[in-house]
Amino acid sequence: MRGAAALLTAAALAFPAQALAWGATGHRMIGVLGAEALPPELPAFLRAPGVAAEIGELAREPDRSKSAGREHDSDRDPAHYLDLDDDGKVLGGPSIHAMPATRADYETALRAAGTDSWQAGYLYYSIVDGWQQLVKDFAYWRALLAAERHDGNPQHDAWFKADRERRERLIVRDLGTWAHYVGDGSQPMHVSVHFNGWGDYPNPNGYTNAHIHLPFEGAFVHDNIRTEDVRRRMTGPRDCGCSIQARTADYLAATQKSVEPLYRLEKTGAFQTGDGPGKDFAAAALASGASELRDMIVAAWVASDEITVGWPETKVTDIEAGCVDPYLALYGID
Repeated sequence: MRGAAALLTAAALAFPAQALAWGATGHRMIGVLGAEALPPELPAFLRAPGVAAEIGELAREPDRSKSAGREHDSDRDPAHYLDLDDDGKVLGGPSIHAMPATRADYETALRAAGTDSWQAGYLYYSIVDGWQQLVKDFAYWRALLAAERHDGNPQHDAWFKADRERRERLIVRDLGTWAHYVGDGSQPMHVSVHFNGWGDYPNPNGYTNAHIHLPFEGAFVHDNIRTEDVRRRMTGPRDCGCSIQARTADYLAATQKSVEPLYRLEKTGAFQTGDGPGKDFAAAALASGASELRDMIVAAWVASDEITVGWPETKVTDIEAGCVDPYLALYGID
C-alpha cells in the first residue's frame, strides 16, 4: 500500500471515526461545484473568477483547524456528525424529523435518553446555524448595496461601499466554512451509528466491522473520483418550499438511507476497485452534497430580504425601497 491510501488508512486506525469527514478532495469538490452552480440572480461577486475555488478551499477549514487544543476539539468535533439509529432517532432520543428547536433543548432531550451531544453529534444544528448566519450576511449586503444607491451623502456612501466589500469577504468565508458541514451531511457514515464498521448492532447480513470510514471518504475518493464524475451526477435545483429545519432534516434522513447500501457494496468488494458501482456510489454521494449546498445558498439569498439589520432594527425591504436612512442603524449608534 502506497501514497494517499497508505497514509489515510493509517490515520483511520489512529483517530475516532466520528471526528473525520470527507477528505480534502471530497470537501473541495463539494465547495467548488456547489458555488459554480449558483444561478445568475445571486450577487455577481459570488460568481467572480476564483471565488468558487476559494470556497472549495475554505470548505476544508473545519478539518484543518483540528488538533488546535482539547477545549477547541472536544466542542467542535461533534459538529461534523449525527449518530442516527436505523429508525431515524438520535441514539434513541429525538427523531431527525422532530429535532428540538435549539441545541439547549436538544441537549436536554439527549440527556433524558441517557446520552449527550458530545456523543451523538450535532451536525443538524451546524447546518441550520450556518445557514441562518448566511441569511444575515446576505441581508447586510443587500442593505449596504441599497444604501449606497439611495443615500447621496459622500461620506456615508464611502462607508457603505467599504462595509459592503468587507461583507463580501465575510460571506465567502462564512459560506465556505459552512459548506464543510453541508458536505459532511452527504457522507452516509456521518449520519449513522454505523460510522466505522457496523458495530454492536443486529447484523443479520454480516456487514463488516472493519474501520472503513476514512478509507472510503479519503483514499477511495482521492484515487478514483474526479470533479466531472460528481458534476454530471448533480441534481437540478430544488426549492422545497419549507423551512431550513425541515430541509436539513430531509437531507440528513435521505443520506442515512444510503448507509446500508454502502455496507452492502463494501461486502461485495465494490470499493476495492476504482470503477463500477463503488465509484458510482461515492460520486453520487458527493453530488448530493454539492447540489444541496447550491440549493441551500439560493434559499438563504431568497430569505435574506425578509429580515432586519442593524440597530435600531431596520427592514431590508425598507432600505431597498429607499424609505429609510439606514446609516445610523448600520454604522452603529451604540
